[in-house]
Amino acid sequence: MSGFKQSSGASLKIIGGRLLDGHESETSNSALLVRNGRIAATGDEALKAEADQTLDADGCVITPGFVDLCCNLREPGNGQKGNIASETRAAARGGYTTVCASPETSPVNDSRAVTHLILDGAATSSPIRVLPVGAVTRGLEGEMLSDMAGLAAAGCVAVGNGSRGVRSARILRRCMAYAQTFGLTVMFRPENQSLAADGYAHDGLVTARLGLLGIPEVAETASVMEMLLLAEETGVRLHLSQLSCGRSVEMIADARRRGIAVTADVAMHQLVFTEDALAGFDSRFHLRPPLRSEADRKALLAGVREGVIDAIVSQHLPHDSAAKQAPLPATEPGLSSVESVLSLGLLLVKRGELKLTELVRGLTSGPASVIGRTATISHDEIADLCVFDPEACWTPDCQSLISAGLHAPILDQALTGTVRLTLVDGQEAWASS
Repeated sequence: MSGFKQSSGASLKIIGGRLLDGHESETSNSALLVRNGRIAATGDEALKAEADQTLDADGCVITPGFVDLCCNLREPGNGQKGNIASETRAAARGGYTTVCASPETSPVNDSRAVTHLILDGAATSSPIRVLPVGAVTRGLEGEMLSDMAGLAAAGCVAVGNGSRGVRSARILRRCMAYAQTFGLTVMFRPENQSLAADGYAHDGLVTARLGLLGIPEVAETASVMEMLLLAEETGVRLHLSQLSCGRSVEMIADARRRGIAVTADVAMHQLVFTEDALAGFDSRFHLRPPLRSEADRKALLAGVREGVIDAIVSQHLPHDSAAKQAPLPATEPGLSSVESVLSLGLLLVKRGELKLTELVRGLTSGPASVIGRTATISHDEIADLCVFDPEACWTPDCQSLISAGLHAPILDQALTGTVRLTLVDGQEAWASS
């Protein structure tokens, strides 16, 4: 089966495989019927129904489409590092049906005009759903508040400051209070800029041995505590993005027990790699926040298993080759990761560190709930689906990667987990040959 396209009355029957609904439920799939962009039937009813095309999903896993809360599409921008067309196609190949576009564009998404520009670009060149995140401050400069109400009206699902901080606690408090009046979720990556300073690696054994400038864990945890306290006072819905420290997970769990409306996510690479990835001065792993200790990695995994961390994100940030070829301190942080998130997650499943149901929850229903959406497989729901073969192999390399960024976390090594089909509103966004 290939080339399935939705049209009036078009239908697709998916037979066999395992069905994971995104809520830690797993069942065998006799059949699933997609018609007119929706899930028309499951089980025996779907099996008996006629369909225009049939996909044999034997050995595959069928899930809701993946949702990414942190994806840099590089458009608007100069196009050198990627664009909406290239990066959303890469996301579809990775099983994603929805991505939240970072406000770190050029120009910054701090106005209705830029939001409309992103949505118009997605409408013409993206095979998947693109949901913009607006800038909480003008130009992401961390000083003057943006027109948050206008951004929401234009189509932004949340507001945040991308990878940049806010100048002071006073401004942060104003951001939260203003967002709360409009019922907006604020997304912040917690980092105390004074404590992080010019660091670019975890302040631990590797930095000490290699003479690198470190970022201490307290740069994150001090910011987490400040944001939690301000969220408690203002009542805003707070989302803490791209956590890297085990202590942060503890503080969020405690805040939830106190009734604070806080959610959180972690990038997949924080669950798989540690500071040791930098031991060979590999510039791909120059990241912000940095990869931290093995103890932090295990604590973040526990946070995912226990539901304290709601979502696993790609933190996809494509660069051109020049950005990663300088000496480590001079390179730009970020990984081109959206195509390999599933495969890295399956590594964790094979190690016994995550259950497959927990991985799927972190990629589907968890992130969807943060932005007030659903990701499930049930009758009459929109057919946003991912069908993947957990055992099929592929090798990320310069020839196979779709993203304009070729600095994937694992290169030239065979990985398991290939997406056979990604459906968005019942339409084919990606199908493997």
